[in-house]
Amino acid sequence: MSLLKKVIFCSIMVLTAGCTKRAHTAPYINFSKVEPQPEHSPTPNPYQPPTQDPNQPLLTPTPDKPRPLPTLRTQKEHYVVQPGDTLKKIGYRYQILPEQIAQENNITNPNLIYVGQELIIPPPNYSEPGPSFKIIPNSELVYGPYAAQFDTKAFLEEYGGAITKYEEEVNGETLTGPEILSDVARDYSVNPRLLISVLEHQSQWVTGTQGGDEIYPMGYEELGYEGLYRQTAWAANELNRGYYLWRVKGVASWRLPDNMNVPINTAINAGTAGIQHLFSQLMPYKPWTRAVSEDGLFATYRGLFGYPFGYDYHPLIPEDLTQPPLALPFESGVTWAFTGGPHSGWDSGSAWAALDFAPPPGNLGCVVSDEWVVAAADGRVVHSDEGAVVQSLDGDAYEQTGWSLLYFHIESRDRVEVGRQLKTGDRIGHPSCEGGFSTGTHLHIARRYNGEWIPADQDIPFNLGGWISEGYGILYEGALHRGSQMIQAEDRRTEDNLIQH
Repeated sequence: MSLLKKVIFCSIMVLTAGCTKRAHTAPYINFSKVEPQPEHSPTPNPYQPPTQDPNQPLLTPTPDKPRPLPTLRTQKEHYVVQPGDTLKKIGYRYQILPEQIAQENNITNPNLIYVGQELIIPPPNYSEPGPSFKIIPNSELVYGPYAAQFDTKAFLEEYGGAITKYEEEVNGETLTGPEILSDVARDYSVNPRLLISVLEHQSQWVTGTQGGDEIYPMGYEELGYEGLYRQTAWAANELNRGYYLWRVKGVASWRLPDNMNVPINTAINAGTAGIQHLFSQLMPYKPWTRAVSEDGLFATYRGLFGYPFGYDYHPLIPEDLTQPPLALPFESGVTWAFTGGPHSGWDSGSAWAALDFAPPPGNLGCVVSDEWVVAAADGRVVHSDEGAVVQSLDGDAYEQTGWSLLYFHIESRDRVEVGRQLKTGDRIGHPSCEGGFSTGTHLHIARRYNGEWIPADQDIPFNLGGWISEGYGILYEGALHRGSQMIQAEDRRTEDNLIQH
């Protein structure tokens, strides 16, 4: 019997009162009476939501102001196959099933396409526009201020469901179910309350002692995604993908597994977009419409935590937000290479929040380096493990509030410990390939504000000692500018991408 089956079997033997637990009550906000705050009004307490008035009704917030989105594609297009392409990748890019491309081009074997082949890409099949119902506020998708003091383990143990009996080996370490949800929430910067709600909606692992699907608890039945860790990481990545695509106006419709494309209602918010996208990867049209309605995930969330919009931390990203001063994250006098322009902060779904730098001498591959990654700003180390160091820049011990920096692929040797208060230029550790996937020793650095990944190629570009980042709209491609100087990102050390203080 597999470990997973043992876990589920053993959980059946334990009697719990999970279904009788009271929901955690979220605070009430009357959206019709919210007044704009004065320019210099005090910041709300970043750790606890305001108190709900139990005598007031719960109101559904009105849709947002319509947001411009890309034009829906209604005509056939031509595409030339590039190195690394598959019909699945091409279909994902064009929001249609690979089978449609194969049928349109009389391809009998979908594995036999070749570089340079010209394909006709048919338009998607569109349904009526999706709903405008807002499921959660933006601050309940990201790992933000109101998640700072949420105790995932304590909350799940209150219900005593199947997830509390679950164990899985992750990167050589045995983790419990609550530990897996906590780690994924932190790494992907996705709110643990939302991950818990999705898990309960999909498999009842939170309140039920037996739970649902023991192999694919989030419902994503794909080879290689078995077990709670991979399922939760996949879900967090897709929640991020929908959220940040909506943020940059990069998507016009959701493609569902039944080959139906749902034009996105322009009046939803980014948090709702993240959920609509997640379920578009899991469900055909009719189940999808229920999952994103008031009777779907919204009801599950409310049953566990209360009214979602009671946790609305607003504004999550102030309109006048500016980056604090940051220095280049390596020591003076040492020449590094700028090897990666704007790309995802974590996995493939988050905003293009990261830049990459490689130390000298620039050997290809994963080599041991004695060079130092240093703090780009003053701030406290709030996380240091599995190749990742996170630094809070606002003086507190929470990465969910204010500005924070992620330094990734930091070798365990000499890595700075949690709790250290760093000054700009203090040593953090050595660049490496530790953590995630890497083809060569380097530093991956990314920014977040109130838990949201801040793109390196949008309104608030990276400013590292006067070097300003620019993206070209293609993953990893970009440049750094300082006055009349420009450094182009290259995936190896060249004369054109060298940089130092």
